[in-house]
Amino acid sequence: MAESKNYIPALKYDWLTQVYDHVLQFTMPEKKFKIALIDQMGIQPGNRVLDFGCGSLTLSIMAAQTHPHAEFHGVDIDDKILSIAKEKLKDTEVNIHIQNYDGGRLPYPDGHFSKIMSSLVFHHLTLQQKYAALDEMHRVLKPGGELHIADFGKPSNVFQRIGFYTIQCLDGFETTRDSVKYLLPTAMRDSGFAQVEEVNYFNTIVGTVRLLGGIKQNGVV
Repeated sequence: MAESKNYIPALKYDWLTQVYDHVLQFTMPEKKFKIALIDQMGIQPGNRVLDFGCGSLTLSIMAAQTHPHAEFHGVDIDDKILSIAKEKLKDTEVNIHIQNYDGGRLPYPDGHFSKIMSSLVFHHLTLQQKYAALDEMHRVLKPGGELHIADFGKPSNVFQRIGFYTIQCLDGFETTRDSVKYLLPTAMRDSGFAQVEEVNYFNTIVGTVRLLGGIKQNGVV
């Protein structure tokens, strides 16, 4: 997602993209952890919010419906899932600005967003891609802006570890190995984010989803 269009689709294979939402609903408490992610963000009226790897827009739509006086943007590298997102958006009364990008530089100026959110994206990225994506998020955030991520992290017990093998077999071990090692908080700090902490976690039948938050310090470009 951060190096040209070399990426893993939402469910690895293009033909599975159409059923992505249904798979999430079956395998994990998607609504529960996304509500928790939105709550931890503390979105305020007038905030400009980016959904990085917005996928089918479930998270963005939920956030926009809860916070109608904020401005929402979604960006994704996958044309097919964005077409699903656009169809889903037609059935709502919210306005979300969607853009496709090539996986490199985000199509926004420096310091453009108040907050960035991302759900179940980083376990698709290699460690190099994780760092490149975080660097770009840091760039497009305003000083004092916040990054909030929900993604698979260190399994909370042996059963969660066994369940996560399903994700690893589907998405590949190269990218998901970082989740087991829980390298994302370190990568966030290395990319310039401060006050990086785990806010919450949720056990699912396919692994432990951990919610992280971090801040771009004032005065940091």
